[in-house]
Amino acid sequence: RTQGALCALCQPGSRDGAQLFCVDTPVDLLLVLQTQAYSRLYFWLMGRLSPRDGIVPKEIRLEQLLKRATDGVVREVILATNFTNEGEATAHYVGELLAARELRVTRLARGVPVGAELEYVDAGTLAQALRERRKMGSEL
Repeated sequence: RTQGALCALCQPGSRDGAQLFCVDTPVDLLLVLQTQAYSRLYFWLMGRLSPRDGIVPKEIRLEQLLKRATDGVVREVILATNFTNEGEATAHYVGELLAARELRVTRLARGVPVGAELEYVDAGTLAQALRERRKMGSEL
């Protein structure tokens, strides 16, 4: 592919361009594709910020993301970086950049895995699930 070319998943007309799903790596994208839960546009950063390891904003594909996200079609960017310190830092940094450009920025929810029993869930995950709980009923 040439720089800036779109892959087959994101060719014009093939998907709704209002949402852009952003992951760290193509491997993460493959996992998302397997869910068949999202069928719009995708973008991978090819890494995550880690100043300690010398990975600063210019080391990942932020410029390409900004160009893609501000094309006039995308209205929301869904950040799906990993829930590690580096992934959280990346999501925060990217989120601030995109929000400054008046885009809606959302983050994947996190919490108790499907099928899990509470007695086996760690306290941090349970606390996060409690903070990110959602209303049940007709508003789902």
